[in-house]
Amino acid sequence: MSKVRSPPVPTLTFITLAPWMATLDEIKKPIEKELDEFEVRFRESMRSKAPLLDRITHYIVTRKGKQMRPMFVFLSAKLCGEINEATYVAASLVEILHTATLVHDDVVDDSYKRRGFFSINALWKNKIAVLVGDFLLAKGLALSIENNQYKLLGLLSNTIKEMSEGELLQLEKARKLDIKEDIYFEIIRQKTASLIASACASGAATTTTDEAIIARVKQMGEKIGIAFQIKDDLFDYEEAEIGKPRGIDIKERKMTLPLIYTLGKVCSSDRRKIINIVKNENTNMEKVRWVIDMVRTNGGMDYAKVKMNEYKTEAENILNSFPENDARSSIYEMIQFTINRSI
Repeated sequence: MSKVRSPPVPTLTFITLAPWMATLDEIKKPIEKELDEFEVRFRESMRSKAPLLDRITHYIVTRKGKQMRPMFVFLSAKLCGEINEATYVAASLVEILHTATLVHDDVVDDSYKRRGFFSINALWKNKIAVLVGDFLLAKGLALSIENNQYKLLGLLSNTIKEMSEGELLQLEKARKLDIKEDIYFEIIRQKTASLIASACASGAATTTTDEAIIARVKQMGEKIGIAFQIKDDLFDYEEAEIGKPRGIDIKERKMTLPLIYTLGKVCSSDRRKIINIVKNENTNMEKVRWVIDMVRTNGGMDYAKVKMNEYKTEAENILNSFPENDARSSIYEMIQFTINRSI
């Protein structure tokens, strides 16, 4: 069989990490006081007079994640000026809208676990989960209007639109498994990177009116978001236990960058076999394992790591165009955390 030609994998030139890498707690130091205040405000903003809804939102708040997006809001605000009331609104708005999308995603994906806990749809069924997600979306939009933050409303409304478009594009392409690299990057730009980009832009917009600066901060956030998603893709093919079952993207018929690269490199018979397994035999762990091994041995992971580091470097270059301060240092460490995290 003749092989499908593809460019060779670029030579890897990774920077050796120092034995010490900042933890999230250390990264938070410049905004520690503000994050504590945000916690109080966010809990209050999630309250509802409806007893069932209040129980569910309490469940959500007590099982929140690392809150990286609010961190990006506050650090980006401090990168450009002094944190103020509008910054707290931006952080709450970003976190509420992010939570709403997660609740809806779990329904779409039939997922019954989120960060090791039962998802809302697992405990209260799909109908209630959809309504909770709708409530949170409305809550976020109302929060911006109540505080006269129409610029933030515009930024985040456009983000919700992009995230929905990205999800639908991925679902459409999953039927035929015909995603090329350019389409893949458009999907993750919309689905993942757009929210991190908006978190950074929203923070900046609360401390500066300079549109050029806000655009630069947003672009930085987009680069970080793309690197973040590629790192997520790599988890599917790594040996370490990372809290996410290996092969989960294959089971969900998601065309990630390591797999896309591999399909362009292997011979036509292997390509057909991989596509058939992803389409029709994705619950057979032995065959999923074979696909994972094909990705690993044909340079799919190495190629994805090269791309991830390219976006990381682009984000760092934008960051370095800003004056040095403690917020800039923390954002730099956030970028390193993004691509070196184990979960």
